[in-house]
Amino acid sequence: MSQPTRLFDFAYYALTHHPRPDALNTKKNGSWHALSTAEFVRQSRSLSKGLMALGLEAGERIAVISTTNRSEWNLCDQAILQAGGIDVPMYPSISAQESAFILNDSGSVYCFVSDAALVEKIQSIAHEVPSLRGIYCFETVPGVQTVADVIALGEQAASDADDLLQARMDAVKEMDLATLIYTSGTTGTPKGVMLSHRNIASNTIASRERLPVGPDATSVSFLPLCHSYERMLVYLYLYTGVGVYYAENMETIGDNIREVKPDVFTAVPRLLEKVYDRIMDKGKALTGAKRLLFFWAVELAEEFDLYGKSPWYKARLAVARKLIFSKWQEALGGNVKTIASGSAALNPRLARIFAAAGLSIQEGYGLTETSPVISVNLPVNGGMKLGTVGPVISGVEVKLADDGEIWAKGPNLMMGYYNRPDLTAEVITPDGWFKTGDIGVIDSDGHLRITDRKKEIFKTSGGKYIAPQHMENVFKESPFIEQCMVAGENQKHPVLLVQPDFAFLRSYCDRKGLPFGSPAEVVQIPHVEARIQKDVDRINTQFGQWEQVKKIYVCPEQWTIADGQLTPTLKLKRKAILARYEAAYSGLYA
Repeated sequence: MSQPTRLFDFAYYALTHHPRPDALNTKKNGSWHALSTAEFVRQSRSLSKGLMALGLEAGERIAVISTTNRSEWNLCDQAILQAGGIDVPMYPSISAQESAFILNDSGSVYCFVSDAALVEKIQSIAHEVPSLRGIYCFETVPGVQTVADVIALGEQAASDADDLLQARMDAVKEMDLATLIYTSGTTGTPKGVMLSHRNIASNTIASRERLPVGPDATSVSFLPLCHSYERMLVYLYLYTGVGVYYAENMETIGDNIREVKPDVFTAVPRLLEKVYDRIMDKGKALTGAKRLLFFWAVELAEEFDLYGKSPWYKARLAVARKLIFSKWQEALGGNVKTIASGSAALNPRLARIFAAAGLSIQEGYGLTETSPVISVNLPVNGGMKLGTVGPVISGVEVKLADDGEIWAKGPNLMMGYYNRPDLTAEVITPDGWFKTGDIGVIDSDGHLRITDRKKEIFKTSGGKYIAPQHMENVFKESPFIEQCMVAGENQKHPVLLVQPDFAFLRSYCDRKGLPFGSPAEVVQIPHVEARIQKDVDRINTQFGQWEQVKKIYVCPEQWTIADGQLTPTLKLKRKAILARYEAAYSGLYA
């Protein structure tokens, strides 16, 4: 078939050009369950016919919520779209009240959920959602219909059901609305981003040139499929012929990666930071020659340059890769060609060390509103530059506004915010440029670098501007710091709120013979706060005098999505964090 133009076309393209016996793979009860390309298409068609038998009309919305990534998510996505519906992916971690808002705002008529806990959650708010006609579960839950029931209904449909489905598919045009993705945002009510088939399909095809693997490759997927980035990548994997293996959960990622031995996977910077922190923690536990060799290799990696190092450096790096970094590669399966990083800024030092270790991290940039990719590095032909998010992908235009804000235009730009023309007008100019809200620079080679969020930059009472995101990224180099927030708008100097890495703190306390009763108790230990302060003082010297944080507050609990301090993609909800620690924050200026 020709190039896909609608999202459900990618599965048929894969079936024609590179069918796989293991297109989508989910682990259940200790075993991998493979869904071939052919079976994926067959089951999705039955599910589409089942939805039509239930009464789904073209243009109606169906929500999809899954606690973990699994093949059923893609089956529902494919079936809804080819039946002419619009799907509404939702995060499983949001509150019941936020779930009710999204279901009502989208007018969802059905809801697909993965498990009993989500069934209970949606049932608890169903009376608040008058449009909702039914809830269907991936798993067997007493008294609840399943996705398999809808598939069976489609398989029993009348003989003309295939013709009716084909008519629905033929009626879908590439400019039609395909999905509503609600952005949690760092403040305010969720906004429904309207993305057409063309928006995401064009972005998928344009991203192909930045994927350095082919049809013989495998990937491990664990970023939520409801996130526009991971969802687009699954279409890209279908388009390219890459087999997808879904990690069981966030705790088993390491085991799943070592088992599958993927060629590619995606990650957010915080996950890569945790991987690095654990590696360094193991290095610190070494003794004698092994310890010296480990830290010699890390120091060598900090000097790494993708281009132009001396033969003497390259010879030493080859030794470091064989003796030390080969073990890092083995921990990620041994076959990784590239790791795609997005959603937030990656610390350039971390990218440099991983690259020296032979683990290429392709940092990219985009937003839900841009379907999502705007730019991404390519680790061949000089297309990679550490500390940048790469050159802009084909078909997309980028320019910088007078204040440095990144503006983007292209076929990937959203249709607008659902039911919110006012908000749409705020971010899309009359001539079609999207205001990203990010500040950046474009270097002479056309590589884009993000410097901060426009709305997060603040001014001290002395009139100095502070770009907190960059500073936070550097402070998180400390293994003691899992999350942190630079604050101090209209104050005489910035301060730092620290959420410690409590897992690392526990191992540190064990080594030092310090008690670890609870997070709230351990941060009260003077030695612990002093040790965190020591790292902050060391890192502080990298900043200008006006930027340096003068005081810190070590928070007594972990910041979580459920408690409202983080978005589902682990970005800081700054207003919520300040409100939570208002007294402590004020005390830093007392």
